[in-house]
Amino acid sequence: MLSMVSLVSLLVLGLAWTLKAIPVHSEPLVTTQESFDVDRFMGRWFEVAVVSTCPHYMEHKRGNPAIVAMELQQIATIGNFTMTSTSLRNGSCKQTTTHFSVTDTPGRFFHHFARFGADVDSFVVHTNYDGFAMMLQLSTEKPSGIQTIKAKLYSRTMNMGSDVMENFKTLVRHHGMSDDNIIINQSKGECVPGEQVTKPTPAQSQGESSS
Repeated sequence: MLSMVSLVSLLVLGLAWTLKAIPVHSEPLVTTQESFDVDRFMGRWFEVAVVSTCPHYMEHKRGNPAIVAMELQQIATIGNFTMTSTSLRNGSCKQTTTHFSVTDTPGRFFHHFARFGADVDSFVVHTNYDGFAMMLQLSTEKPSGIQTIKAKLYSRTMNMGSDVMENFKTLVRHHGMSDDNIIINQSKGECVPGEQVTKPTPAQSQGESSS
């Protein structure tokens, strides 16, 4: 009888330890910008650097590491906002619009990426509004449940200071990614959807460089 009691006690203790070992939160805790002001966050941004745990996304970005121009605009009376992204892909100017829903947490937004059936949580981790913004995006594909994380660096211009880039690398490492994998997007010029994109001729390039 004593041995049976001891066995039951060990099983109960083992179960209790297992339950304690399970995280209470089902998603990573991400701290957003303190006193985040969504109005100041609106406007024009450029995506200048990215990194992700998704191999497909990284392969795609390496194939076309172009700076993406983004226009954030609030939807009147709702509080949500749209992000219209424009970039040069394979010689064509592509534009897409994403609708973001605000959450109860300032600096945290949600959207659904229909192409991959993914729910995406976006977090503004750090921004000074006038110069840069560091974003984390946590994606969950359905029905597979595959989860990936992206870190993105936004800038109000196409250039970014080295000090900001070093802080971005620290953020990337903090969330388990390697800063060696960060893709620095390159400026390929701004484009207008619907207009034909032409590459400058060697003569034009030489004239521009000498002027």
